[in-house]
Amino acid sequence: MKAKMEEANQEAASRILKGKPTLIDISTAGEAIPEMKKNMILHAGPPVTWDRMCGPMRGAIMGGLMLEGMADNKEEAEELAASGDIVFEPCHHHSSVGPMAGVVTWSMPVWVIENRTFGTRAHCTLNEGLGKVLRYGAFSKDVIDRLKWMAEELTPILRKALLGHGEIDMKTLISQALQMGDEGHNRNRAGTSLLIRELAPHIVLLDEDREKISKVLAFLHANDHFFLNLTMPSCKCTVDAAADIEGSSVIVTMARNGTDFGIRVSGLGDRWFTGPAGTVDGLYLPGFSAEDAARDIGDSVITETAGIGGFAMAAAPAIVKFVGGSARDALNFTRQMYEITVTENDSYQIPGLDFRGTPTAIDLVKVVETGILPAINTGIAHKEPGVGMVGAGLVKPPEKCFHDALEAFVEKYGD
Repeated sequence: MKAKMEEANQEAASRILKGKPTLIDISTAGEAIPEMKKNMILHAGPPVTWDRMCGPMRGAIMGGLMLEGMADNKEEAEELAASGDIVFEPCHHHSSVGPMAGVVTWSMPVWVIENRTFGTRAHCTLNEGLGKVLRYGAFSKDVIDRLKWMAEELTPILRKALLGHGEIDMKTLISQALQMGDEGHNRNRAGTSLLIRELAPHIVLLDEDREKISKVLAFLHANDHFFLNLTMPSCKCTVDAAADIEGSSVIVTMARNGTDFGIRVSGLGDRWFTGPAGTVDGLYLPGFSAEDAARDIGDSVITETAGIGGFAMAAAPAIVKFVGGSARDALNFTRQMYEITVTENDSYQIPGLDFRGTPTAIDLVKVVETGILPAINTGIAHKEPGVGMVGAGLVKPPEKCFHDALEAFVEKYGD
């Protein structure tokens, strides 16, 4: 069995390395996402019901219902969400990912990324910026107005620019960003800058009002995290190609909904293995503390699943100013991740480690045998709906989900 598992894991790792995530379009969730419905709201993490949802996820869902015109205020939105008339499903069940609460509704604009090697696709909404935003559970009028502007003005301009540019090789952009100080999860300053360089020449040539174009460019310039919502679906469609390989113990999904942390394993199909979402150890914005924090939440850990994010912290020593720790800690996190992965990425390389490839393809068996848990950096949402972002930091996933998954793996394939 061990030889068969190693062969299967090499196949999974090979598929991840061969992936070529490519930005091909900007559409809407209703048009692009498989089996999306008008009364459906996608969310981050494994499946969860309204009664078990954390505060920021509830807040984001209420905001999504108001954005869609299905509710006029918080009270109506809360009543509708609890009524049973709204279908809640994980983004991961619909070839999608969402940061933090991960809420996706019918009319929201989404990036469309395709893995040109294997044909897998993934989708993600456009990033709103930091602070008081929907994905952190805020739903005030200014939050909804920003989302409407993004749909009505930002997206059409970006889509026209993308059509003028042509498809964008995301693997190349992510590789460049890692060598410029990003890690692809909580530091995306270089990636956002690279994206602006690709699109700006085509934006300024559009037959659009100058003030609209100026506002779009100013928004991109002020939002260092804009690139996150491109790295996430890039990682999703890359890792999805390694799913459903018989005998493989490679982890192909890690995700959190603020209540549960869940994983899925290549050789175990679509089955989720969950444990309690952890508490983030981090730095807080002025006026907030750990007492205000929600538990770990978001699909953005797909970046770590694919071998960047926390696994590439050695490439981004400046990340510690955002999530805490020291530059030495960033190096150590990456070095430790080589002990629980199958291979090293031949495209995503780290200058501070003599251009060694990032640790790639998490092996469930190695995680349990070594006791080393995947390194994850993340934002922190306020525990109450409607507040928004309060900080960022580092978090450990629960051991339970990995042990439960290994038990199921042994049950299926033998000792």
